[in-house]
Amino acid sequence: MREKVEEVLSRIRPSLEADGGNVELIEVNDGIVKVNLTGACANCPMSTMTLKMGIEKLLREEIPEVKEVVSV
Repeated sequence: MREKVEEVLSRIRPSLEADGGNVELIEVNDGIVKVNLTGACANCPMSTMTLKMGIEKLLREEIPEVKEVVSV
């Protein structure tokens, strides 16, 4: 499943990079995806919305096994 998650994240990255940020995949374990938001995304007040409404929503649509995405 890690490869599928990386593939979906690679499609999200250009949008994050355009705003000076990025996302790093840390771990995929039992449907829980752990990521680290970096760059401008790390300190952005909208990072929770980006994480839940952007990254998590797309991952759950594309990969039904994904239960949750958390930032570490």
